[in-house]
Amino acid sequence: MSRILVLYYSRFGATAQMAELIADGIESVAGCEAMLRTVPSVSPDNLASEPKQPEQGPIYCSETDFKQCDGLILGSPTRFGNMAAPLKYFIDGTGSAWMEGSLVNKPAACFTSSSSMHGGQESTLLSMSLPLIHHGMLFCGIPFTATELSETKTGGTPYGASHLAGGKSDNPISDSEAALCKLLGTRVAKIASAIEAADL
Repeated sequence: MSRILVLYYSRFGATAQMAELIADGIESVAGCEAMLRTVPSVSPDNLASEPKQPEQGPIYCSETDFKQCDGLILGSPTRFGNMAAPLKYFIDGTGSAWMEGSLVNKPAACFTSSSSMHGGQESTLLSMSLPLIHHGMLFCGIPFTATELSETKTGGTPYGASHLAGGKSDNPISDSEAALCKLLGTRVAKIASAIEAADL
């Protein structure tokens, strides 16, 4: 069983919806399981202000979840062309996994949402890829053989799945965006399975 970690932070729910669609894509591949995980908000006073686990939805990601996954898909809303602080805080704390080489040769991908069409989706996806590359992961984008990539009038990039949430963060996920989310999950799952079978 290949376990693909879908690790994300979501403020208004759009990124969480994308994570669920990506998980659907992962689990459409035989022998693959999606692990949906999130991260707590960052406290402004450096004190623990969140419960140990969320009251509903996916649980917080543990160090074991991170180190032992067979693939990783990272998601965050866009914050000035970069990932949100809570996810960055978590990633900055993964030095032991880097030292151990826990993620070397495992596939990785990213997804994001923004309130405006040109709100920094592509720069967010590219900046999110950098720590994954430092971990020795194999970064997977979306190839243009996915026809939705050329046809979308909303989100969708070759660097990863994306969503145009709108100024009030209430735009529904479009058919093209949903298809690209599922495709990204399927692609990473298939690559993880192939790597595991080859024992790389």
